[in-house]
Amino acid sequence: MSKGISTQDTILRQALDLSSEIGLEGLTIGSLAKRVGMSKSGLYAHFDSKEELQRQVLDSAAERLTRFLVKQAFSKPRGLPRVQALFDFWLDWVDGEFSGGCPFISAAFEFDDRDGPVRENVVSHFQDVLGSIAKAARISVEEGHFRDDLDVDQFAFDFWSIQLAYHQYARLMKRDDARQRANRAFDDIIKRAQKV
Repeated sequence: MSKGISTQDTILRQALDLSSEIGLEGLTIGSLAKRVGMSKSGLYAHFDSKEELQRQVLDSAAERLTRFLVKQAFSKPRGLPRVQALFDFWLDWVDGEFSGGCPFISAAFEFDDRDGPVRENVVSHFQDVLGSIAKAARISVEEGHFRDDLDVDQFAFDFWSIQLAYHQYARLMKRDDARQRANRAFDDIIKRAQKV
C-alpha cells in the first residue's frame, strides 16, 4: 500500500468517527484537519470539496460495512443461520464500529429531505443493505427455512425497522434493554417467516 493511500485511509477512518458523532454536515475540512493533525491545504490534496469528502466517507463506511457485516454473515451456512448472522453483526456494527453509531443511519436523517449527490449516495448504500437482507431471506426460502410465499422485501423492511429502533434505543435513549428488545422483535419476524 502506498503512503498516499495509507494516509487517505487513516483520514477517512477519522472522518468516519467524527461524522458518526457530529453528522456529515458537521464534517468540514477544518474540523477534520484539526482531528487528524493536518493542515487544511494538506486535506484538500485528498478531497476537492466538502461534498466529495462526504461521499468518500460514505463509500469508506460501505466498504467497512461489507467487510464487517456482509462478508462475515455470508460465510455462514445458507438460510436462517445467515439471516441470524446478518442481524447479530448489524447490532455489533451499531454498538462498536464507530464512536457515534452507524454513519448511514445518521446520514439518512440528515439527508432524507435533501436532493443531491450525497443523498443519492446514502440511498444507494441503503438499497445495497436492504438487498443483502432480502437476498438472505430469499435463500432461506430456497433452503426451506422460510415459507415459500414469504415477501422478502417486507421481511427486509421489518428487519431494518428493528435495526432503526435498536439504534435509537441503544444510542439515543441509552436503554439497557435495547438488545433484548431487538432480539425479541427479531424472533417474532423469524417466527412469522418460517413454515408452519
